[in-house]
Amino acid sequence: MADEPIIDVRVQAGPFDAAGEAKRLAALADVGAVVTFTGICRSDGGRLKGLELEHYPGMAEAEIARVAAEAARRWPIAGAVAIHRYGVIAAGDDIVLVVTASPHRAAAFAAAEFLMDWLKTRAPFWKREIFADGGFGDWVEARAADDHAADRWRLDRAAE
Repeated sequence: MADEPIIDVRVQAGPFDAAGEAKRLAALADVGAVVTFTGICRSDGGRLKGLELEHYPGMAEAEIARVAAEAARRWPIAGAVAIHRYGVIAAGDDIVLVVTASPHRAAAFAAAEFLMDWLKTRAPFWKREIFADGGFGDWVEARAADDHAADRWRLDRAAE
């Protein structure tokens, strides 16, 4: 791909338009595949009212942009959008959006998975549960399964 990929990273309190973001990337030159992933705050069977998410302003955006640029180096993508919300997110509301566009589906899927695995485990965000009764839980740690999923993308594992 001759042109530099479009990389758009946002950290915001308000909702996002997943369909609009996908259409925007689909309109780029030579795009044959657009992959979208939307992470939604789950209620955990009614146990949770929502989540409180905090981030390190400036650092969060810079780190996400760095990882999106790494995705563009690894796969021939035309563009990537990564939007992560912060603040109080109610159960059922969107938390995160990753959209990737490429001439071919394999690159779009791989780049989206890479970005989401990194966002889930390494992005500078902190979250804690808000219980159905309004009380707060502890700050949540990354799960081992999420760490394992992100591990497969390490460059030093390529030789294994």
